[in-house]
Amino acid sequence: MTGTTEEATKETARIGAPSIAGFTEEGESLSPTPVVTGPLGGAAAKSHSHGGGYGIPDSSRAGRLTSYQLADFPELKGTEEEWRFTPLRRLGGLHKDALDGAAPAVAVEAPASVRVETVGRDDSRVGSAGIPEDRVSANAWAHFADATVVTIPAGAELEDRVLVTLTGAGLAASAQHVVIVAEENARAVVVLNHEGQAIVSENVEIVVGDRADLTIVTLQEWSDDSIHVSSQQVKVGREAKIKHVAVSLGGSLVRLTPTVRFAQPGGEAQVFGLYFADAGQHLEHRTFVDHAQPNCISNVLYKGALQGKDAHTVWVGDVLIQKQAEGTDSYEKNQNLVLTDGCRADSVPNLEIETGLIAGAGHASATGRFDDEHLFYLMARGIPEDVARRLVVRGFLNEIIQKIGVPSLEEHLVEAVERELEAGEN
Repeated sequence: MTGTTEEATKETARIGAPSIAGFTEEGESLSPTPVVTGPLGGAAAKSHSHGGGYGIPDSSRAGRLTSYQLADFPELKGTEEEWRFTPLRRLGGLHKDALDGAAPAVAVEAPASVRVETVGRDDSRVGSAGIPEDRVSANAWAHFADATVVTIPAGAELEDRVLVTLTGAGLAASAQHVVIVAEENARAVVVLNHEGQAIVSENVEIVVGDRADLTIVTLQEWSDDSIHVSSQQVKVGREAKIKHVAVSLGGSLVRLTPTVRFAQPGGEAQVFGLYFADAGQHLEHRTFVDHAQPNCISNVLYKGALQGKDAHTVWVGDVLIQKQAEGTDSYEKNQNLVLTDGCRADSVPNLEIETGLIAGAGHASATGRFDDEHLFYLMARGIPEDVARRLVVRGFLNEIIQKIGVPSLEEHLVEAVERELEAGEN
């Protein structure tokens, strides 16, 4: 094949791309204005008067306001699209109050080669992967005192996981900032373990260098009265890989917003999640994958179980495939298992495609009650009902647990799910 690299890329995508109704081979631009490069790199960014922004104006998700300034975000009413499922009265003031409480204490267990630093907000790495996308995140940005930076050096291949334990010690509203950097060609697993009692708004920035391979596991095992809102933004370098696994079990209200942006071509993102909501719990996860570069892959899979009166889970999955992101291969799916009456599971997959020159794209969502046929099948083979119900739920959730790749953590989560089932007398 002759011609420029760009022409070769288009030809490869054209040959392998499915036919998508409403799109020409060159795709269809949804943007009425040209996109310009912003402070975090890639065509996903557009200029903004207060520090940069992302996305395409007028699109449902990518055009969301981003700013370091709290004043740029209007006060929340609860009718906004990104907040309509969240009970604002249960946010503990994270969206409107000064976050003057002590942030959860940070302890890091890591090999000697890993650099752990406490830095001021003027450090160049702070703000390198993300800009606040909502009022709660901006409020945390306005109030955090210092940031914890964990760096996996270039070329390092860590055999043991890096454990970052964040322990809350009270219910005074607080702000936290964590930066995880995997330098070029690094390979590591980093676990963010949230425990104790806290009301905290947290910004987590994750920078994955060129050809690095990073797994992030964020585990929420807070006390029953804790409130945790966390913006977790990932910037993916050239031919880099990120696996992001969110596990939410504890807390009164937990809301995570993992965002993945491809800053260079050839990246891959595996975005997984597991949640188990008991009576009165609100567990919310909103994922966003921004395909702003060609030939990138993303796969999103979240699974949840619910039991008890007023248990509420929310999953909103957004994927944007921009016009220049030819050769993209993307899929997202959410599945929810309702174990008792009185639960509510909201599941909203969204997919925006601006080019027909892709390898594939799709989404799926399913929510259903416990399958009595599965239960009957097991009981007919002599398994007691309570044991059979637990086997079905464990099998449903275990698909996510097995993707973590850390045996000790996988064993811990199996035991945690078992405790959830015992608490619900299932």
